[in-house]
Amino acid sequence: MVPCFSSSQASPSSAAAADAEGSSSSADDVAAVSSAVDFLSLCHRLKRTKRAGWVRRGVSEPESVADHMYRMGVMALIAKDVPGVDRDRCIKMALVHDIAEAIVGDITPSDGVPKEEKSRREREAIDHMCSLLGGGSRAKEIHELWLEYEENSSLEAKIVKDFDKVEMILQALEYEQEQGIDLDEFFQSTAGKFQTDVGKAWALEITSRKKRD
Repeated sequence: MVPCFSSSQASPSSAAAADAEGSSSSADDVAAVSSAVDFLSLCHRLKRTKRAGWVRRGVSEPESVADHMYRMGVMALIAKDVPGVDRDRCIKMALVHDIAEAIVGDITPSDGVPKEEKSRREREAIDHMCSLLGGGSRAKEIHELWLEYEENSSLEAKIVKDFDKVEMILQALEYEQEQGIDLDEFFQSTAGKFQTDVGKAWALEITSRKKRD
């Protein structure tokens, strides 16, 4: 009797094609992992890049850019709910808003770099970083979050912009308390510039604590 093969059994040619497809998929996975590690290694620079304003004022052991972004992410996590605001988007935006500084460093007004030139350098840096990540949905999301923040084009961006200032004045207050130095200029530079109720409320609490000290 001639054996009868069910249709579920693959022919040698189809099995070979499946193996080839699997190998291609595995190669793509390896490339994606390699790109992710390259991207993360570049982000490591954020842990070593000190916030320039504190360095300029002679703060001992100043925070890094990564420190700053991390606490902003925590702020977005614990802030009260705001109608129409995507909390997860705020957290993500806080974690990437200064990511270009891994390449360009922390450029401040005291560096004398024109605003347009600073923007150009940072856009070039974020383009490079997203390219390093290999493109795709994650790179696109990072680029969109960064641009949304830069352009202050959503309520989420306005909230995160406020968190950027809130984190700075809270850090200034902590340095004043810990190191006995006057960092009032950082409070003055943010006065009246908060855009959201949550930002204004937190800034008021921090400045009130400064006045009590």
